[in-house]
Amino acid sequence: MDQNGFTLAENRTALVSIRIPAEDLSNPASPVLTAAKELRYYLGRITAASIPVLAADDPEGPAKAISLGAASGLDVSSCSEDGFIIEADSDSVKIGGGKRGVLYGVYDLLERLGCRFFTPLCEKVPTDPGLSIPPIRAKEEPVFEFRRHNYADIEQYPRFAAKRRFNGAGRIPERLGGNLTYAMHVHTFDQLVPARVYGKDHPEYFAEVNGKRVTTDGGRTQLCLSNPDVLALVIEKTREFLRSHPGHRLMSISQNDWGGNCTCENCKRIDEEEGSSSGTLLRFVNAVAEALEPEFPDIVFDTLAYTYSRPAPKYVRNRKNVCVRLCSIECCFCHPFDACDDESRGVMRPDGTRSNFITDLREWGKICDRMYIWDYTTCFAHYPTPHPNWRILARNAQLMAENNVKGVFEQANGASRGGVDFNELRAYLVSKLLWDPYCDIETHRREFMEYFYGPAAEALDEYLNLLCDTCGERGDHVGFNDNPLHGFLEEDMLDRYNALFDRAAEAVKGDPVRLARVEKNRLSIRWVALKRKTMLRGEYDAEEINRFFGDWKAFGLSRIDEWCNVETTHRALLEGKWRGVEYFDHWTGEAPEDLG
Repeated sequence: MDQNGFTLAENRTALVSIRIPAEDLSNPASPVLTAAKELRYYLGRITAASIPVLAADDPEGPAKAISLGAASGLDVSSCSEDGFIIEADSDSVKIGGGKRGVLYGVYDLLERLGCRFFTPLCEKVPTDPGLSIPPIRAKEEPVFEFRRHNYADIEQYPRFAAKRRFNGAGRIPERLGGNLTYAMHVHTFDQLVPARVYGKDHPEYFAEVNGKRVTTDGGRTQLCLSNPDVLALVIEKTREFLRSHPGHRLMSISQNDWGGNCTCENCKRIDEEEGSSSGTLLRFVNAVAEALEPEFPDIVFDTLAYTYSRPAPKYVRNRKNVCVRLCSIECCFCHPFDACDDESRGVMRPDGTRSNFITDLREWGKICDRMYIWDYTTCFAHYPTPHPNWRILARNAQLMAENNVKGVFEQANGASRGGVDFNELRAYLVSKLLWDPYCDIETHRREFMEYFYGPAAEALDEYLNLLCDTCGERGDHVGFNDNPLHGFLEEDMLDRYNALFDRAAEAVKGDPVRLARVEKNRLSIRWVALKRKTMLRGEYDAEEINRFFGDWKAFGLSRIDEWCNVETTHRALLEGKWRGVEYFDHWTGEAPEDLG
């Protein structure tokens, strides 16, 4: 036995066992059992020894133990569902925690031993047949209680979601700790009170804009939130929905993805009194939450501070069972929230003044004890477009934490088969920041780049830095839905970016896996070049266009645009349109036959 650590194996023979409570060992849905199996698998990878998983009271097997869950004997009463404690010395290793915390603790231990879980298909696992675990005393809790992005690697690989400690992604099974799910997700007014059902007979249920009630179908209106009949209807519809959809933690009562908030006499009076259109909204959601709390005491009712409702109200406060989700959709994503000077990104208050996002974040943080953030990490109009947000990810996460934010959703490239623009790296860094916004993000970035891209990492890192440098030098402000017209994407820069990709490809020309990763990300530059040639100069090189779309498919990629399939995007390019979305109305779903 190493006096400075806990030795696991020798000559492929296990010197320890993994111990868990008997009830967990016999329960396939137990996260503790999953944690034990994961630990056995990765320790086996490292040592080439098969370490047994046994019940805590089983007399068989090695007496020295790595004890998990209740078997660890640790006092975890102060841990949240995601928190964990690790204690290791020369005699034992103990990992205890909350519902997901035990599993997270196992992954944390493995990372301390040199493992890295970069993507679902790229993991770094060291080899050490005589592995010893050094002394450890650690307790961790996440900064944010809700953590999610929607890159395909998380949505489609729940085991990887657990490794990256996301608890709001997709559908994570109970054996992986489950997750915080919505009974009904976002923009729910039209689901609860659809205009197609109530608009004809009850126009008074819907927003009055310029003196007229708007009853347009497809979520293209809002509700009249000062109407008591609307409140009663939403309470009843929400009650019915929660009864028929049990087992969720969150329920969204939120405005449609549209403008046109109600300006009837009563709604306007409240909004002017509160100094924000969030006034009528939060009073309304509070009333729904109060009415339903007796029957659903564990449900958190979530609403949006979004576009016209983004500024905080003066007087009303969220109830204890209400969460406000502040959205950064208007923001620039090449400058941190507190450093952007683009005044056009402010939103209008009822009195005609404008409010910028950092002000709204700080004001909500002062008055709201449960605030979530809906943030954006890609260009939705053109998924491949280089998105120069690399230097703001950490600072923005820190600003969220410093302003009382409790949960974060980073809306990303949601294409079912992933994308380009170094999305794997961005997803990895986001996962680290949502656990701890103050982590050593540069070390995490360097480790990923060096392992995932090998000798190509140096040139690719230079490329990412050049993107950010040029964006700043040319005074660009970058939104979430922009066409590729920014200064940092002009032709002189595309040539420099391509030269760096040439260097990267040359560095890994004998490594087909890493070479493919380089060329996959070069598709970003190729797409921007194509769109600029066709849209700005009317240049159509049939061979170049055909080759791009052939390579896009060969890499297994799907959508280029958030709203339509690649075939429609291709058609738009040929017909001189910026986006395939111009062919159809995504609010009603009316679309041509070729839209998938």
